[in-house]
Amino acid sequence: MAENVKHPIIIDLNQFKLHVNVKNKIALTLHFNSPSRKFYLSVIAFVVYEMKKRGKIIPIPMEEHLDLLALLNESIGGSAGSSERENLLPRIYRKWHLALPNLEEAPLFKVLGRQKGYGEGIGKIYPFTEEEKDCWANLFEYIGSEENVRLKFAIDKIGAGLDDVVILFEDSLNEEAWEKFVLSLKGKTDERPKTEDIEPILKELEAPVSPNRKWKITWASRYRWVALIAAVIVVLGAITLAIWKTYLNIAPVKVASVEKMAFPLPDKPSIVVLPFVNMSDDPKQEFFSDGITEEIINALSRVPQMFVIARHSSFNYKGKSIKVQQVAEEMGVRYVMEGSIRREGNRVRIMAQFIDALTGFHLFSARYDREARDFFHLHDDIAMKILTAVRVKLSEGEAAHIIAKGTKNLDAYLKIMQAREFANQYNKETNILARQLTEQAISLDPGYAFAYASLAYTHFMDVLLGASKNRGESIERGIELAQKAIAMDESLERPHGILSLLYILKRDYDKAIIEAEKALALEPNSALAHHTLGTALLYTGRHEEAIPFFKKAVRFGPIPWSITLLNMASCYRMMGQYEEALVISKKLIQSHPDHLLGHLGLTATYTTYSLMGRREEARAAFAEVLRIDPKFSLEDFAKNNLYKNEADWNRGIDALRKAGLK
Repeated sequence: MAENVKHPIIIDLNQFKLHVNVKNKIALTLHFNSPSRKFYLSVIAFVVYEMKKRGKIIPIPMEEHLDLLALLNESIGGSAGSSERENLLPRIYRKWHLALPNLEEAPLFKVLGRQKGYGEGIGKIYPFTEEEKDCWANLFEYIGSEENVRLKFAIDKIGAGLDDVVILFEDSLNEEAWEKFVLSLKGKTDERPKTEDIEPILKELEAPVSPNRKWKITWASRYRWVALIAAVIVVLGAITLAIWKTYLNIAPVKVASVEKMAFPLPDKPSIVVLPFVNMSDDPKQEFFSDGITEEIINALSRVPQMFVIARHSSFNYKGKSIKVQQVAEEMGVRYVMEGSIRREGNRVRIMAQFIDALTGFHLFSARYDREARDFFHLHDDIAMKILTAVRVKLSEGEAAHIIAKGTKNLDAYLKIMQAREFANQYNKETNILARQLTEQAISLDPGYAFAYASLAYTHFMDVLLGASKNRGESIERGIELAQKAIAMDESLERPHGILSLLYILKRDYDKAIIEAEKALALEPNSALAHHTLGTALLYTGRHEEAIPFFKKAVRFGPIPWSITLLNMASCYRMMGQYEEALVISKKLIQSHPDHLLGHLGLTATYTTYSLMGRREEARAAFAEVLRIDPKFSLEDFAKNNLYKNEADWNRGIDALRKAGLK
């Protein structure tokens, strides 16, 4: 008999209760205690029924079963909302996504045996452990869109299998129970009196009447009410249909077009991770939300089977109102991830969704409620969900990269994030701030390898900005710190890239190329690693070999760094391909009108190219250099040679001298 059933998960369609009792995981009894709530338990039961038929725990397409869903809604659900496809499926989608996993607030059921932490009522919550909330939220997975939704009751996430969950109705189990349940609903629908549909409306009309006054409604007057209500419904239906059609004509759902993409679509899964929006009241939490975004990008970039847009390009969309279609076309990718973060004290709530821009489908959406100290588990979980969604198979080594950790100290991590923002402003004052923050991070976590790489970078910037008291000592200190970072964590790409730049300053070009190649091998999807190797080849005099790496850097970062464009233009100029050099230099100036080195490169190119009638353009570029820096000294600038072949550098200096710079 049914009452003797002993299973971890029981869907009781007699009492509309869901019993979950997984050892060492979660123990709950939930009562779906109203018609509309019963509907959602029946949807859970249906998903389990379909999974059992298939013998797999997989997402079940809902649009294929619209008639059944409409029956459930109209009978057991008390017609709580339209059963039309355009209304019913989006409602199921939203409830499955937002309401059902919300154990703490329990909007769709009553938690038996528990009391709300601060009294009953709206806005109050039930007390649960973090593990209980996580287990429950992760049971509800969906992919697709509101029009084409696929639902999964992910019992495997809590260590259960299909045999551990049963559907119970009357004295039957599983498939038989579900089929009897549906038959019982069909019987109720067939037996329903024709006047039943209007009874709720009549009760609503009677509700405002004083309890001391009784209305007597004759059958004739009731029919007049029915006629009036029917007429109103027809009119409202016509208006609604007209508005709906107008809306569809004005704002159709758009998907990205391969033909409109700025770059050819890669032959492997391609993704841009947009900056997660900081929903906290404290603007200082920007570093926290940026950190989540960056860590997801870093994790995915280490997978050779993925094509991932670089951070500096994806962050160009920060704070902007954009559409998924637009981002996909501008970045030349198929998939877009976006999300939001709310942090209050030690609690963090993260919402993330992963979208196929070519179909408009939401491949998955995830919600995480965590303690802030668990921050470092979140990006790994999201990255693995992405890889699963696009069916990327990982080797054990690649999986180890995904779950690699840099630090367990959140404050240290956030200080490094802030330090990077300062270091990337490229001036002496902010570089000092970057060093101070990095040193604070190391004091918080002396084993944080990436922090030592960041500190090495501040020494590199000291030399580059002319802020170093002793150039040679700054270079050696930077090399020492980068090597220490590598010794602590051999999987990090960043310290190898910084070592390469420091070796260029030291004029040790062979080592610079070796370190840049190591960085690229560790992160083959990294725009920065491609840029660094291109830079090492440029200064070594291997200009033609450098071009493909700069092009790759631009592809991984479609909104490229100015230094990437500058170096690529230099390669073309030194190869005598002046038209290509001009195109890239103009692109650089267009996005950075006050870029001194960009205008110097443009001046040198025009001057070298002056025999082809470009003297006027050379004079204009020359004037821009003096506008940006009226005290510019070519003599001082000439001391900054980093080229292995001095002839490469001298050609540029001679061109600037011919233009009139002194």
